[in-house]
This record gives sequence, C-alpha cells and structure tokens, in this order.
Amino acid sequence: MLGERKFRNWELDKMQMDLGPIGKIMESKLRVALEPSYLELIDESNQHHGHSGAHPSGESHYRVRIAAAAFKGKSRVAQHRMVNQALAAELKQRVHALAIEVL
Repeated sequence: MLGERKFRNWELDKMQMDLGPIGKIMESKLRVALEPSYLELIDESNQHHGHSGAHPSGESHYRVRIAAAAFKGKSRVAQHRMVNQALAAELKQRVHALAIEVL
C-alpha cells in the first residue's frame, strides 16, 4: 500500500510539472511581473473535469504558490490583486479558477 501511495504521489507530481501552453504563459508572466523567489504553478483541471467552467481540453483550473519580495508590506488582498493583474488576459479568456497561496 505504501508503494502504491508513493507511486500515486509521483504521478500527481508529474502531472503538475507538465504545464500546457496556457500554464507556461502564466508561469512566464508571473516570473516577469513579480520576480518570485519561489513559484509553483499547478494545473488542477483534471480534478474539475465535467464541472462548470472546465474547458474540454483542460488548462482551466490552476493553483499558484508564490513568494516574492514585491508582496512585502502588502495586504493579502493587494498580493492577490497583483497576481490577478499579471494574469488578467488568461483569467478573462481561458482560466476559470485560480487559487492563490502567497508564502
């Protein structure tokens, strides 16, 4: 059972690392706009297949974990606005949901 669990975690990690074209654009925009010291962008679209807002070919639901000096002294709302502003075009067009975790 433990081996099976490790394998499933590895599969999940592999899926998360394989960003599609939308995810790669988003990652690039975040790096340029916020110069993060840590950035992890996870495509969680596979968890929302068939739900409202889910795109048939994926890349509609993301989670971003980010740390950046640009966030220092800013409220959580201001930090989230900065992320949303950097990804405004994707959020208007293709991305249905974005969970933001500022570290």
